[in-house]
Amino acid sequence: MVQHILIVEDEPDLVRMLEYNLRREGYQTRSAYSGQAALELVASGPVPDLILLDLMLPDMPGTEVCRQLRMDERTRSVLIVMLTAKSQETDRVVGFELGADDYVVKPFSIRELLLRIRAILRRTHTAAPPPASEMVFDRLRVDGVEHRAWLDDEELRLTALEFKLLSTFVARRGRAQTRDALLADVWGIDAAVTTRTVDTHVKRLREKLGPAGRYIETIRGVGYRFRSRPEGAES
Repeated sequence: MVQHILIVEDEPDLVRMLEYNLRREGYQTRSAYSGQAALELVASGPVPDLILLDLMLPDMPGTEVCRQLRMDERTRSVLIVMLTAKSQETDRVVGFELGADDYVVKPFSIRELLLRIRAILRRTHTAAPPPASEMVFDRLRVDGVEHRAWLDDEELRLTALEFKLLSTFVARRGRAQTRDALLADVWGIDAAVTTRTVDTHVKRLREKLGPAGRYIETIRGVGYRFRSRPEGAES
């Protein structure tokens, strides 16, 4: 099945380069040169498998495009890779908070971008860990079949990637998870590709988990670990 990528970028030369390389890899592409044009394309046509979204668009920030996509039930789960300049640290953080799946810094290597796209699309068809019907840890309940999670009786609003990260932590509770292992198993990205994505997403996941965020412990110099037992449980 051919996968469809929407390019949202206002630089014509960059759009042409992306279209050429993506089509050469077998993807179908559509392009929009503004945020509003992108939203109209998505609303009037099929939802793309992935959106390459520039943060600096002529009519609105890419973060606003991402926010509107995440608010719409039809596009809430679409994969979004943001294209950003190095100086836009704040925008990158906001982008992740709004549900972006990854970002690539300009100027970027087209080879790295293609690797990231391939990995992100692949992870939507592979599960890590194998899905369990239900995992319960103290106040937290995770349903791997329905892809839903609850804290007490309140459902958590997680992106597809955040849910996969949480599922991986809960299924492997008590075991240290290096950033490289999480990149490979959750993101499907080879460890050779440098990224701060893991730390940013773990931070955001902790925030969404509220009081249950403390279950995810940082292991200095290694990575992360989900607690093996709730607080107060007998050892």
